[in-house]
Amino acid sequence: MPGNPWPHDMTMMVEDRPSSLLELLWLREAHGLDVQGELLPPLLVETPTPAEHPVDGEVRAEWAAAWPQLWEAVLAHAGTEGDPDLFEKLRLTADGSPERAALLAEAMGPSAVDVFGPDVFGDPSYRVWERNGIERHMATRREVLENSPERRDLEALIPAWRAGLTKVVTIPCRGDHTRRVGDNAVLVTDETRADSERYRRALAAFA
Repeated sequence: MPGNPWPHDMTMMVEDRPSSLLELLWLREAHGLDVQGELLPPLLVETPTPAEHPVDGEVRAEWAAAWPQLWEAVLAHAGTEGDPDLFEKLRLTADGSPERAALLAEAMGPSAVDVFGPDVFGDPSYRVWERNGIERHMATRREVLENSPERRDLEALIPAWRAGLTKVVTIPCRGDHTRRVGDNAVLVTDETRADSERYRRALAAFA
C-alpha cells in the first residue's frame, strides 16, 4: 500500500497469552517453589494466592528441581511458529494411532501436567488467577490492537525482523526480562512491550 511503512513481506506473530508458560509461572509462586538457575523470569505482576492444595516439602523440592529444565523446554516450544500443515496432517491420521499421538505432542509441546500431574491446575488459586488474567487481557485488547506496539516501534522492529525475528512472546512478569528464543523469537514482559523505549531496546538486542 502506498505510504504504508510496514514492509510488504514482513509478518510478525505475537503470543501474549502463552498458556504453558503461564501455568509454570503460577505454579512457581502459588506453591512457593525455591527455583534456582540462570535467566529465570521475574515474579508475576499479579501474585497468585497460595495453592489451596499444597504439596509436602519433599514433593515441592522435586518440583523446584524440575521447574527450570521444563521452563526452558516450554519456552523453546513457545518460540516456534509451528507447522502450518499440522492440523491437516492430524485430520489424515486415525484416532488413537501413534502417528496422531506424535503430531499432537508436536503441536502441544512439553507440558507441566506431564511433570506435575493432571490435578495441579484444578486448584482454586489457579482458576482465580487465570480468570483475572484473561479479564485483564480482554480489557486491554482493543487498545493494544488500535495502538500496536509493533507499529508504534516499527523503526526498531524492522532491523530485528531482518535479523530473523518473526515471533514475540510476552509474559506478565515484573520489570524487564528479554531473552532471545531460538533463531526467530524473543521473550519480553508485558511491561516491556507496553513501553516504547524499553521495547525498542529489546528489539535492538535481537537485531
